[in-house]
Amino acid sequence: MNVDELLRDSLQEISDDGAHPPGDLADRALAVGKRRRTRRVAGAAAATVAAVAVAVGVPMLATGPDETSSAAAPRLASQDQQDDVVAHPDQSPPKDLIAAGDTALAAFTTQKRVKQPNRDEIITRTYGLLNQKTGTYEKTDKWAFLAVAPGMRTAAVLEGELPAKRIGLLDLATGKVDRWIPVEQGVGGVAFSPDGRKLVATTYDKNPDRLFWEHKMNVNGKDEPGQYPSRTGFTVIDFQSGEAEWHKAPTESDETGFPGNSREDFAFSHDGSLVYAHLITEPHREYYDLKGAKAPTPPEEKHLTYVEAGLSPDGKLAAGEFAGKGDEIASAVNDPRTGKLVAKVPAQQLLAWADNKRIIAWGCDPKKCDGKGEFRNQLLLVTVGSDKVVPLSDFRKANDDYPSRWTPVFAGRGYRG
Repeated sequence: MNVDELLRDSLQEISDDGAHPPGDLADRALAVGKRRRTRRVAGAAAATVAAVAVAVGVPMLATGPDETSSAAAPRLASQDQQDDVVAHPDQSPPKDLIAAGDTALAAFTTQKRVKQPNRDEIITRTYGLLNQKTGTYEKTDKWAFLAVAPGMRTAAVLEGELPAKRIGLLDLATGKVDRWIPVEQGVGGVAFSPDGRKLVATTYDKNPDRLFWEHKMNVNGKDEPGQYPSRTGFTVIDFQSGEAEWHKAPTESDETGFPGNSREDFAFSHDGSLVYAHLITEPHREYYDLKGAKAPTPPEEKHLTYVEAGLSPDGKLAAGEFAGKGDEIASAVNDPRTGKLVAKVPAQQLLAWADNKRIIAWGCDPKKCDGKGEFRNQLLLVTVGSDKVVPLSDFRKANDDYPSRWTPVFAGRGYRG
């Protein structure tokens, strides 16, 4: 029996599974503050999942000119938009492609809490996902979770109530899933490597986006369903070799007994040689090698925190936290090896590097947002060493199609020649 037949048979067995959930349980963890978490190695026990032989083909994921110009890989809307900055400051949520430098808004998401019969709640997502044929964002609530590969040709998608038993590879030009990858350990989150040739899938015992009445918490004097951390480990999928390997890496409690956030997904390090789990408390990142062994923090990532933008592409600058004083709107840009302040940029929250000097951020032009408060913000492009602010979107708000505030999902724009 060949690989495609094996995949088909595996799909047949699980094709009827699933329902619908999601989410970024970023209730940012119950005001835990910055308690330092002491982490121990949970054991690097690695179980090899049978080689999945994902017949994806690197051209589908890669971002170079040879791949994107081939007949098998039609040109994408994100490549046709060759302007350095593609902005729509009159749109929120955005309708048309937004991009700056080497980075584009690949999708955005909104969330809502859906009550369950047993008093649990599930945080569900609605995505505005870029259609690479039209260059517009299309609404979908089909996926519980997704991540977009560099080059923006492919998204990895999870369906049904998490944890999912298969990962789909969605073609952003056709809107169809080209491959389903069966996994033995249930998956709750996915992230691509910087070169798009690997995928790390975070595994959970329970849905990381479900709030459990059995684990209720008291918020302002009222009981609400609470989080229940159940991370079991991670699987690294190599698209070139077709191998997938699961490694044990459960969530651990800190010294106060706080068990952590229910969603602590893995992502790749800046150079793709390691993976790390996002932590709410210090040290904010927990590193492992691709074989499942606990790894020391890379020197250039030692001073990174929860700030999403992380390192600049050349690794010489690190996005820092809010650094404004008084009425000043500013975020820090630091030396990644020393943690010392290099510059401030006029933004509230740094999200993604457009290139080695420019950053996509939440914020607002100081001339337009005086007295409006921190929650009146829009996507901006800011430049290290400059006060220049370029609006990329309109101010964030909800509407009838997306009835809550939207959160961006960025990806490498890919070859634009």
